[in-house]
Amino acid sequence: MNITTTALSHLGLVSGTFDELGIADLIDTTIPKNRNHNLSHSAVIKAMCLNGLGFNESRLYLYADYFENLPTERLLGEGIFPEHINDDVLGRTLDKIYEYGCTELFNQIVLKAMKNVPFGAHILHTDTTSFSLHGNYENLDPELNTIEITYGHPKDMRWDLKRFVLSMVCNQEGIPLFVEALSGNASDKTTLVKTVKKIQKIQKLDEKVYHIADSAIYSDDNITELGKHTLWITRVPGTITEVKDLLNADVELEVCTDIRYSCYETTSSYGGIKQKWVLFQSKEMKKRKEKTFDSNIEKELKTAQRSLNKLKKMEYACEEDANRAAEKWLDEHQMYQFKELSIESKSRRMNGKRGRPKKDEKLETYYLIKAKIKVDKRVIAQKREKLGRFILATNDLDLTFEEILSYYKSQGNIERGFRFLKDKSFHVSEVYLKKESRIEALSMIMVLCLFLYSIAQWKLRKGLKDTNKFVRNQVKKPTQSPTMRWVFFLFRGITELTILLDGIVEKRVANMTDELWDILSLMGKECEKYYV
Repeated sequence: MNITTTALSHLGLVSGTFDELGIADLIDTTIPKNRNHNLSHSAVIKAMCLNGLGFNESRLYLYADYFENLPTERLLGEGIFPEHINDDVLGRTLDKIYEYGCTELFNQIVLKAMKNVPFGAHILHTDTTSFSLHGNYENLDPELNTIEITYGHPKDMRWDLKRFVLSMVCNQEGIPLFVEALSGNASDKTTLVKTVKKIQKIQKLDEKVYHIADSAIYSDDNITELGKHTLWITRVPGTITEVKDLLNADVELEVCTDIRYSCYETTSSYGGIKQKWVLFQSKEMKKRKEKTFDSNIEKELKTAQRSLNKLKKMEYACEEDANRAAEKWLDEHQMYQFKELSIESKSRRMNGKRGRPKKDEKLETYYLIKAKIKVDKRVIAQKREKLGRFILATNDLDLTFEEILSYYKSQGNIERGFRFLKDKSFHVSEVYLKKESRIEALSMIMVLCLFLYSIAQWKLRKGLKDTNKFVRNQVKKPTQSPTMRWVFFLFRGITELTILLDGIVEKRVANMTDELWDILSLMGKECEKYYV
């Protein structure tokens, strides 16, 4: 008897979710293989998702090596072996994805999935992130209308690297519904509005959908372009004069149901659109800002002192001009007071010569400011009290401040999605490709991995709550909101045994436990079949 083992682990969950959403059928219909190959495009895309969600140390160019210790036939289909998954096969599939349209293919996958899995789209979060790349990328696909890998604003502060931008829309559960790769110099101020418009056109959304975005979307032009019928919630940038006034206003704040926040409601017609503005103050944010507040005061005092030194070097024609200049300086530096202030008059020869003036020689009189400053403790106390303030705006005047805050705070879902894509153990985000078109296609695969992960997590959490069941978390306490990554970890020891006895091959799955079978029962038959 000969026994060999391969690591099945959590990859059956990934394959099952892929199958349940009907992704393979859609891909085989949309981008069919015209020649006789061992792998269909759907099998290759599934293989890339298994690699992307493997949470291991493999890299993109090691696909065949990655699958050597996996039950490839069980996961991808009978007759499919690791040696079939090579660079040429992957490249052809990426080229086909680009040829069809990366965003278009992802949108079709999402629309089909929404028919099979009833996740909602009541709240949509729009944001962008950038991926830094190593290499020259000098227009390597001149015949194609590809994105440009170029320098832009680096959110990772790697100004020395070229990059591309990924625009994404997620629902309130963090499930991505739209993705588009953009050139590295794309600006959020124009990209966010365009993305909102595109998903409105592509997706058959619910009648009332709220689009959530960060402050980059908030401008006169963007608000006008969104119009009255697109409902939005965003943070208002602090550079607007009306915002500065409200942030510093002495208003009475009402404590919210979530006692960590207090708020004050008002209205605005910024951009010609009637809006509700809510001034919030967060206790947690206030504490964080207080930690740096005092050190910033010291830095600002040094800056103010340098500004005052320049003022003291200025010459004025009369005492009144000097006094007016001193008053203007105080208006511009309201955190300070003069602890000493005097206007000093001086005389000098009009011809500019040095030395003692001659008798009856006319002299030119000018005035200088002599001053010392101190911090105005009253103003500092007022500023400290107003730390942790921010303003959220919406064009739905019927929303309560509780709803506005709750909807906006779920923006963290898309930010977690971006962190997931950039996780060092999620190596599908390591871009080694040198063709812009393939990078665009790969970015779609990256988000497809997040799509599968997010739906699996949403489905499990929903199943746990509906059946009032629990999963043990990292500290062995019951939870109904486990991360899918933790669930993947629980499946880490699952293997496929291949037993050869008297010429007969039998395959079994080993190391399953009651806890894992309970999880599989909630994940559904498509996942269960990989562990039977």
